[in-house]
Amino acid sequence: MEVLIAVVILAVALSAATRATGLAADGAVVLRQHTLASWVAQDRLTGHIVAHDWPDIGTKTGNADQGGQNFDWREAVTGGPNPYFRRIQINVYVPGDADHSLYQLVGYLGNRAP
Repeated sequence: MEVLIAVVILAVALSAATRATGLAADGAVVLRQHTLASWVAQDRLTGHIVAHDWPDIGTKTGNADQGGQNFDWREAVTGGPNPYFRRIQINVYVPGDADHSLYQLVGYLGNRAP
């Protein structure tokens, strides 16, 4: 009887350990995906800064590969009261799931007055 109780306790402990390990692995996958998505957004904004371009107001979409994973992005450029600034909001998604953004980055570009 004691051996049977010991086996049951061991089975419960191993089951809990297996579940904890699975959750930790899932968390690592999600963290990696969010990190890669942040790099996609930062690359988009940095590309505008380095190129010294002045994006038109509106929305653009595209996709990018980062770390061997494909992502979709949407870039919304808006103006404001000062015509020499643009607000850029970049959202990054898993392809085919544009309802749930993995990462969102907002940045601003300035243009010198003529």
